[in-house]
Amino acid sequence: MMQSCFKKWTRLWPLVFTTALLGVISTAGARPTIFVPDPIAGYAIGGHDPVAYFVDHKPRKGMSQFEFSWGGADWVFVNQGNLAAFKQAPEVYAPLYAGCGGYALSEGYATAGNPFIFALVEDRLVFFHSVVNRFLFLANYEQHLERADENAPKTGCIPSK
Repeated sequence: MMQSCFKKWTRLWPLVFTTALLGVISTAGARPTIFVPDPIAGYAIGGHDPVAYFVDHKPRKGMSQFEFSWGGADWVFVNQGNLAAFKQAPEVYAPLYAGCGGYALSEGYATAGNPFIFALVEDRLVFFHSVVNRFLFLANYEQHLERADENAPKTGCIPSK
């Protein structure tokens, strides 16, 4: 029984490996140029209010009655005031780099930013893939901002208007 299973696996592993490799190659250069909605919440940045990061200094879930479409996604807000502020200047409140991780972008590649791992850098919201990446970015943020700005167009980490 065990030998039969092993024989089947040894015949299938090249097919599995090739399929996985083709999947990685075909998506390696693909990066979104919009704020991709969270698959569960259906909203940009996981349904968090981008203005709340500036006002409350923490992520807060928005409510569907305060919704606005911008940058290829729907955004939700905690209250009417935050919605009005975002409508007036979405580029100010939306996370830099279409929500991609700031440190990884400064290193030349794109990762998904986490709405719970963030920093306000020069009055802009920046997400990071990990706490370590946030620490490394903030240790020399001027240089990392400059490099991330240079790499954003190359990786597609810029929002559509």
